[in-house]
Amino acid sequence: MQTARDLERILDAGLSAIPVAPIAVALSGGLDSSALLHALSCLPAARQRGLRAIHVDHGLQAQSGDWSRHCQRLSARCDVPLSVIRIEVDRDRGQGLETAARAGRYAAFEAALEDGEILALAHHRDDQTETVLLKLLRAAGPEGLGAMRTLRRLGKAWAWRPLLEIPRETLHRHASEAALDWIEDPSNADTRIERNYLRQELLPILRQRWPRADVSISQSATWIRAAAGFIDDEAARALPGLQGNDPASLDWRAWLALADALRDPLLRRWLRSLALPEPNQHQVAELERQLAQAEQDKLPCVRWPGAEVRRYRDLVYAMAPAQVPEPGWETRWNGLPLELPANLGTLILGGPVKQAMALDDSEQLQVRFRRGGERLRLHAGGGHRDLRDLFQEAGIPPWQRARIPIVLDRNAEILAVGDLWISATGREEFARLGCSLGWKR
Repeated sequence: MQTARDLERILDAGLSAIPVAPIAVALSGGLDSSALLHALSCLPAARQRGLRAIHVDHGLQAQSGDWSRHCQRLSARCDVPLSVIRIEVDRDRGQGLETAARAGRYAAFEAALEDGEILALAHHRDDQTETVLLKLLRAAGPEGLGAMRTLRRLGKAWAWRPLLEIPRETLHRHASEAALDWIEDPSNADTRIERNYLRQELLPILRQRWPRADVSISQSATWIRAAAGFIDDEAARALPGLQGNDPASLDWRAWLALADALRDPLLRRWLRSLALPEPNQHQVAELERQLAQAEQDKLPCVRWPGAEVRRYRDLVYAMAPAQVPEPGWETRWNGLPLELPANLGTLILGGPVKQAMALDDSEQLQVRFRRGGERLRLHAGGGHRDLRDLFQEAGIPPWQRARIPIVLDRNAEILAVGDLWISATGREEFARLGCSLGWKR
């Protein structure tokens, strides 16, 4: 059985395994973080680095102001400076209050931490057990089942969890021997919250039947983390070979041909590199099914909140849900910078002769988007080409075609299709005006 003194010894050893940088303790005022702050404050090695505490006030409880004052008293007793950050939890994103509060808390930590600073978090072995079981019940893969890591990046700083091998009873013993006071969050008694139900209803039964359950689950998580790290390294090596010239594209046949254990992690690494949200396992399975079964001339698309993956020819493309202009949108253009709808950028007339030129009423142009059947003459004396054929020859995916502005003259003849093609008439007209067409996006 670990003693209260063991907590300081384990923390002292843990300090030598992390970057040499200042440490900020995430202080809620509860038992766990209070014991962690006090134990670190007793270590000269922690103080020499620069030790402080950060308390995030979510404002979700009527007594949250009392909690902030409690953290101030504890920090003063430990002779450690404290920053109190007050946030408003976004309740309107459909995440659930617990998830929204956690997102707001970590966003506050990231904003408050300096480059390379280390945020010490008081998660312990009991928390790790709960996390592994919750991930298992949510059908997580190796990365999720590996649960919490001792050290990981947190924005420009680090998140450090030095207590993952320590049971909560050790923290309780330390706090009692040090005569610490701590806060009991009343929401911890709410068994409608999944983690609380697991902690209060299920884990006591498991531990009664299997006394070493926490040790065994922690060891399994360690093995799974190692496997997840190996798979992630393999995905990192394989990804560049599957991407097209556009980093947001991927060879879908090569992706389907990957080993089962590598396919999902590579997809997620690719999406993270594009700052896109990741799908759940059902959406990944649906993407695999559509890519494997859809005929070559089809355009399968799988969507989830904040992202979609579409297939065109030999590639799949990942993107945020595409905005398109309203059907039938068009406007007269006087040549001054024109903001296009649906965040599609700005059209500009300028060049070596004139900058941001304004056209007379008789010279004004028309701007609209594709409606179908457009044709243009690329070369003087040549025939007209269907815009559809030009798009296909250029390999422009269909969902992008409706987002490319078309510039026409007074007689509705196409002068330009974005900055992709300038017609023979367009070259003559822009030369006459002494300008060139630009599309900033």
